[in-house]
Amino acid sequence: MKLIHQIEAYCPGNMQEEADKKFILDCLRHQADVFTRDNPMVHMTASAWVVNEARTKALMVYHNIYNSWSWMGGHADGEEDLLAVALREVREESGIRSVHPVTEEIYSLEVLTVDGHIKHGKYVSSHLHLNVTYLLEAAESDSLHMKPDENSGVAWFGLEEAVKASSEPWFKERIYPKLNAGLNLK
Repeated sequence: MKLIHQIEAYCPGNMQEEADKKFILDCLRHQADVFTRDNPMVHMTASAWVVNEARTKALMVYHNIYNSWSWMGGHADGEEDLLAVALREVREESGIRSVHPVTEEIYSLEVLTVDGHIKHGKYVSSHLHLNVTYLLEAAESDSLHMKPDENSGVAWFGLEEAVKASSEPWFKERIYPKLNAGLNLK
């Protein structure tokens, strides 16, 4: 499986990524249906840290379930090419069309907790997202459109403002600052 090789080759940037890399690889090797939601405990997701061409702003959506400004991404739903998933989700969630990978390499890894919630009238139990993040670049001049069943806002933020806009403590303290710091390395 190509993804396993990509994750094996990924060099973790901190202790969180080191531990999460091991956990994700273990799940990929030993859990069934991790690329679908048929596994109710853990499944693969892809996220994107979308920056402008100058790399001074990040594109975020106001996520309806989490009531917070956040990055974009979603479930693999059977797709093993997680970069394709990240690109698709960015286009669907923001309406932006001029988006491309800065690199096809993995930008960061995370195991994310998802609290139980209602989606499409059905209760979804708490579970884990085995997340692969990609760094994407988009044109600020592109028009933006919400995806009302998922978000209620789409906007560009300065990099520090993007962190402050989030109301999710884990993301605000650990994930978004890590993604911004990685920009200095690309």
